[in-house]
Amino acid sequence: MDFLNLHNLWFGFGVAVSPINLLYCFFGVFLGTFIGVLPGIGPVATIAMLLPATFYLPAVPALIMLAGIFYGAEYGGSTTSILVNIPGESGSVVTCLDGYAMARQGRAGPALAISAIGSFFAGCVATVIIALFAPPLAAVALNFRTPDYFSLMVFGLVSAGALAQGSLVKAFAMVVIGLLLGLVGTDASSGTVRFTFGITQLYDGISFVAVAMGLFGFSEIIFNLEVKEKREVFTTRIQGLMPTWTDFKASWKAICRGTVLGSVIGILPGAGAIIPPFASYALEKKLSSDPSRFGKGAIEGVAGPESANNAGAQTSFIPLLTMGIPSNSIMALMIAAMMIHGIVPGPDMITKQPALFWGMITSMWIGNLMLVILNLPLICIWVRLLTVPYRFLFPAILMFCSIGAYSVNNSIMDVMFVSGFGLLGYILRKLACEPAPLILGFILGPMMEENFRRAMLLSHGNPAIFLTQPVSLGLLVAAALLLLIVVFPKGRRQREIREE
Repeated sequence: MDFLNLHNLWFGFGVAVSPINLLYCFFGVFLGTFIGVLPGIGPVATIAMLLPATFYLPAVPALIMLAGIFYGAEYGGSTTSILVNIPGESGSVVTCLDGYAMARQGRAGPALAISAIGSFFAGCVATVIIALFAPPLAAVALNFRTPDYFSLMVFGLVSAGALAQGSLVKAFAMVVIGLLLGLVGTDASSGTVRFTFGITQLYDGISFVAVAMGLFGFSEIIFNLEVKEKREVFTTRIQGLMPTWTDFKASWKAICRGTVLGSVIGILPGAGAIIPPFASYALEKKLSSDPSRFGKGAIEGVAGPESANNAGAQTSFIPLLTMGIPSNSIMALMIAAMMIHGIVPGPDMITKQPALFWGMITSMWIGNLMLVILNLPLICIWVRLLTVPYRFLFPAILMFCSIGAYSVNNSIMDVMFVSGFGLLGYILRKLACEPAPLILGFILGPMMEENFRRAMLLSHGNPAIFLTQPVSLGLLVAAALLLLIVVFPKGRRQREIREE
């Protein structure tokens, strides 16, 4: 019984079912579904915009809400992929291939239902995995020494660059830029002011809220304004929602495989939301007796990727909750939300913040149940939302971003910083540079510097300490191997195939 942490889960349910936490869980998954259905916003931009709001909320409901937005968007994104052939968020790109083909064949109902069922099953399994493996991993992490933490962050940044989309050189350039931005401000050890250029507002460093809202909020608005709107909603009336027995028989194995694959890949730093569904799609196509069906309405091409998508979204919380290491840009935003409330994510969370830790985990079960109710019976409402032109949405988004940025410190300078990073984010997107590695570098940079200094003090300036500690050496070797894999010709070819 102790193995299953049943007493902790029961305690977590007691936290999650309190009226205030249920309300914010519902609000999070509802908003997540909403922004997943509407192409052009995405969960990263939404969470970045809502970060200032978490100043005025208690820690537990605020983080439950942000988590709900994340995995709720994974559900909602499949609706636009299936009905409009436009992914609502990056993890639903591959669902367009067979989901839209099924809609054109008059089978939009079964495609949406299998997507919701697969996502619900994967989300529940991933939550069990978090409950089972997060506490033991946190116990292991408690034994990490300073050199081990430094090497872990090196591995995380190498993974972020290696697994990011696009050019490998550009991905690592984003990591370096993030590291440099993280150095701006007053050095905590020496009191030296670094890279502020005489701007007093930078003495405390660059606000993470400004960086996140600019790179993901403002830049998303600017980028989408130049995209011509052409949404062909194939059907506004969904009939025959329940899949047939043949559909279940064809898809249940894909759901199970996608759940396992997504749960494993989601833990990897930098994997994000796009790798698990593509890996699942490739696996299902390879295992199929007739691969030619894929792309023409194969239900396995919807079931597997959608399950992998949701499983990966939820298991990405494991490195955040156990070691304080963000596995993707959304987890970096979650760290920022925790820091707003003075919470340091990592192995001590289980003992120091048990209500937050177990409340978040159990709220995912409740949230997944809410999402099934929201996505299937209310599908007609979501379909109507697809007809809302983006030109009516962006002024409201821009206004809320500006108000949120100003409300953090009641400073117009913060709004200017957000605008500046919004312009930078737009330029980076035009140059095909993914901003997620930059965010991870910005978050992990100061932590890396602190642990590096501590390690050097402990070793009296001898860098060999990073190679004499077994855990540290293992992580550095793993980072080097990962780098070699993506640099070698075969690794580059696999990367190009993934991009296609």
